[in-house]
Amino acid sequence: MFVKPKKSLGQHFLTDDNIAAKIVNSLTFHNNYKNVVEIGPGMGVLTKFLLQNNNIDLYVIDIDKESTDFLKIKMPALENRIINADFLKYNLESQFTKPIGIIGNFPYNISTQILFKVLESRNLVYEIVGMFQKEVAVRIASKPGNKDYGILSVLMQAYYNTEYLFSVSEQVFNPPPKVKSGVIRFVRNNNEKLDCDEKLFFEVVKTAFNQRRKTIRNSLNKYNIDSYDSLSELLKKRAEELNVKDFIFITNQIKM
Repeated sequence: MFVKPKKSLGQHFLTDDNIAAKIVNSLTFHNNYKNVVEIGPGMGVLTKFLLQNNNIDLYVIDIDKESTDFLKIKMPALENRIINADFLKYNLESQFTKPIGIIGNFPYNISTQILFKVLESRNLVYEIVGMFQKEVAVRIASKPGNKDYGILSVLMQAYYNTEYLFSVSEQVFNPPPKVKSGVIRFVRNNNEKLDCDEKLFFEVVKTAFNQRRKTIRNSLNKYNIDSYDSLSELLKKRAEELNVKDFIFITNQIKM
């Protein structure tokens, strides 16, 4: 039995066991969570290594029914923990009441959407280890002052310690993608809640980067930001020069 990778689902199945084991071994189990959710298991190259850890309560979720049917036969140890569903529409809180880790060789066409979905459940998801298109991975893991630094860099780094782990060649996938891949780890930090209006914080970050070539004075002018004397130095900078604390500070000034 074999699952055919589907272009419509952005499937590129990892074929290298050494890399699969390396990805699985990148989980730190921060704060000793036990529930692990694998997104897009495909034919189970990561799954088989995850099942070797008896301390994990493993769940897999895949929109591809051919994959979930395959895993039910190939890996009966998963029992009733195979979920045939779209992760982007799945309610994690309805399934899990205790912290979880997320892992996966993420389909590149929805990889950033997966992270936005994780942010909605940030107090449930303690860790993420994921494979992304390398260009996207580098961007998300970038620090302030880097041209790759963007919206997801700020939002993920507000709640997670973000680390680019290693790059992966195109040749270890079936079919090979046209780009290199990169694996990132996100470990939940101590910011249970940011010291600001979080909804406004998200809005401010997105607005600032949507006009990233402009200074903050111009990109955030809809907030009448020029009237805040406390922001005089930050107003001269561009979004890519600001860190999470800077955006929190701006958010609080606007909120006052």
